[in-house]
Amino acid sequence: MLLEHKRAVIYGAGGAIGGAVARAFAREGARLFLTGRTLATLDAVARDISAAGGTVETAQVDALDEPSVEQYIADVAKTAGGIDVSFNAIGLEDVQGTPLIEMSLEDFSHPITIATSTQFLTAKAVAPGGSASRWLQRGVRHHRGSFPQPGGRAWAEGRARHLPAFGRIAGVHRRGVGGLRRRSPRHT
Repeated sequence: MLLEHKRAVIYGAGGAIGGAVARAFAREGARLFLTGRTLATLDAVARDISAAGGTVETAQVDALDEPSVEQYIADVAKTAGGIDVSFNAIGLEDVQGTPLIEMSLEDFSHPITIATSTQFLTAKAVAPGGSASRWLQRGVRHHRGSFPQPGGRAWAEGRARHLPAFGRIAGVHRRGVGGLRRRSPRHT
């Protein structure tokens, strides 16, 4: 199992993509922490995962609310002993079916603002020095006893320890020996 003994937070887990990711992560052995704005949809996904033998918890968290994200991540990191994966699949509230030429600048830029804001907030919460870093640092060993910087030996070693199947999914943040990494299509 690719994610056995890994702790994964999934934002937007009640949606179609987030729910599918949650189910896939559960099949691979991850302990899941599902978040979203609507508990009913989260609980439906959690029931499916639990019925299949997975370990899952749900919480109502708005991934665009910085204090809520930071508090939730700190709580999960403390109770679970750390966080290995953070996956953001929230809806971007984009306009569908309107030709670009008829779209307003606000309609065009709104999902871009949501995407960049939520990716920033959720990545920052699990980053070294973020609200969860005290718990994430437990058991992490690296060169010279400090968090590695991009381009350094420990950073490169950590990047070499990807989970092959999930490391190629854009929006996945994983902790490892090399610290926080954000995978994007250009890095595959």
